[in-house]
Amino acid sequence: MAKVLPYYAPGSLSAAYYDRITAADPTLVGDEQAYAGLAPPEGSILELGAGSGRLTAALAARGHDVLGVDISPVMLAQGHARLAALAPGIRARARLVRGDMTALDLKRTFDLVICPFFTLAHVPGGAAWRNTFATAARHLGHGGLAAFHLPKSGIMRLPGPPDASRPVLQLAIEDGRRLLLFVRERSFREDIGRLDQVIEYAIADAAGRVVRRSAERLTYWWTDPEPPAAAAGLTRDRDPIELGGVGEIRVFRKA
Repeated sequence: MAKVLPYYAPGSLSAAYYDRITAADPTLVGDEQAYAGLAPPEGSILELGAGSGRLTAALAARGHDVLGVDISPVMLAQGHARLAALAPGIRARARLVRGDMTALDLKRTFDLVICPFFTLAHVPGGAAWRNTFATAARHLGHGGLAAFHLPKSGIMRLPGPPDASRPVLQLAIEDGRRLLLFVRERSFREDIGRLDQVIEYAIADAAGRVVRRSAERLTYWWTDPEPPAAAAGLTRDRDPIELGGVGEIRVFRKA
């Protein structure tokens, strides 16, 4: 296998095809509606881990003022291109900036803070989780909500596919080519709640020949979110919102 890159690294296929993958991911169906339902009409939303701006643009189109924050320049470049293509009225309500959700202070508050698509699980479940919950609380007024999309712990413990040589996803892309995804490695460490995976992206031409590969390491972390939420002054607001069978949106309120 070729050198393993970090997920969403410059030149990675995970970044280049992020929008294609998320658009085809059935486990994300309904997340936009769920987040919109947590915000007041035309309310303000801070999005931690905005990526390429999928939700930033969609929630702005629903009438919300949305500020998306992400740490990856590669993903933000794609997000800025997405926002630039919006109608002027929608574009005026959407903004993307670079920042670290574990150490962010924008000196303002929002009606809702969201941390979608397993973003919190990308950082270790210790100080980084505590700091991210503190960031959410810092940017909420009293009674404001914070929503975190987390993988279910039982899903993280599942083994990898029985045959690593068979793709877990195939998508048609441009010029008759196909994007293939393989799970080459998968392991879970119970003691620290860490799931390690090596996902290989491959592009096959119309004749089925692989013309490009990108092996990338994707790590997720899991811990009980309620203790770090409580430490930040956030209390559970409602039962988790189920999403796609593999994750759930945990909603907390600032007292």
